[in-house]
Amino acid sequence: MRAFFKRHLFVHIWALGVLALFAVYWYGASSPAAANAVTGVTQCVKDGWARLWYLFPFSVVEWFYVAFILGVLVWLAVLFHRLRTGRGRRGRIAYGGVLGLACLCLTAWGLYCVGWGVNYYADGFQEKSGVRAQPVTAEALERVTALFIAGLQETADQVPRDGDGLFAVPRDEIFAASTSVYDNLSRRFPFLEREDRVPKRMFFSRLFSAMNFTGFYSPYTGESSLNVDSPVCLLPANIAHELAHQRGIASEQECNFLAIAAATSSDDPAYQYSGYLMGYIHLSNALYRADQDRWRAVTAGLPEPARADLRCHSAYWAQFEGPAATVSKAIYDSSLKSYGQTDGIQSYGTVVDLLVAYY
Repeated sequence: MRAFFKRHLFVHIWALGVLALFAVYWYGASSPAAANAVTGVTQCVKDGWARLWYLFPFSVVEWFYVAFILGVLVWLAVLFHRLRTGRGRRGRIAYGGVLGLACLCLTAWGLYCVGWGVNYYADGFQEKSGVRAQPVTAEALERVTALFIAGLQETADQVPRDGDGLFAVPRDEIFAASTSVYDNLSRRFPFLEREDRVPKRMFFSRLFSAMNFTGFYSPYTGESSLNVDSPVCLLPANIAHELAHQRGIASEQECNFLAIAAATSSDDPAYQYSGYLMGYIHLSNALYRADQDRWRAVTAGLPEPARADLRCHSAYWAQFEGPAATVSKAIYDSSLKSYGQTDGIQSYGTVVDLLVAYY
């Protein structure tokens, strides 16, 4: 037995390290106080780590994912070759190879759980700010939807538009302005204040569109990466969403709310318009379900430039409806539920309650 453990010493030590990693996660998930303690450490680590990866102009984590997939494929190829040629040692080879591969995959998952999964159990925006999502009436929902339509009426003509009347602010300008989008909101909620870096652009944007992703925050590198293939009208609000994740907020509905609140309160017309447009999408969809007569009355005032952007947005995403998007949504839904987000992907809809409570 001693010879067996000695022969596989490295992989056994690795397995113990994986168990320790998940022990930290289980501790962090045990209570809000424990989660706050763990995230206090991991947030500092991620912010420090990000300084290195933001020296690169491209999204480093995308290539980490490519390298990981290739690494697993190479590992399997080597393992099968060794099993084919290693007569008399196949049992030992299989044990070490399979356990090593399991440790590799579990290490990646464990780092994600500790680096990000624990954040779902820590205090979020609602606990820190006192702004709470509450059930809303159709009348209140109508009033706030009207407020956002008024915002669109005010800002729709303040942004450049192309020959088709579509939002045409250059992406370079949007990314360059991103570091100040939270300046005004942070004055109201000081815990949101931080030094932002310009987010990264996804190299595989089209692929992420097929999986229904507009962006993501990576705890592995501390980077925020944005889809630059999707319509540009919501890019500013999507950037603000990912910058909310940079602040340690895990909840998707809270980050959607913060994206809208930060963008609409910023000094940049492109961000203001995009924030009002994102808020309008959530609010009008909820109002339609609540009271179609109120929805028809209030949405009659939606300006034509906003209607054009919404048509472009819908047409773009319609082309990706299919198995890939369905599977991606199902996996993400299960992932959210695994971290205690019991509404799964439907939790995006509860942003409406926060918007009505705030505005």
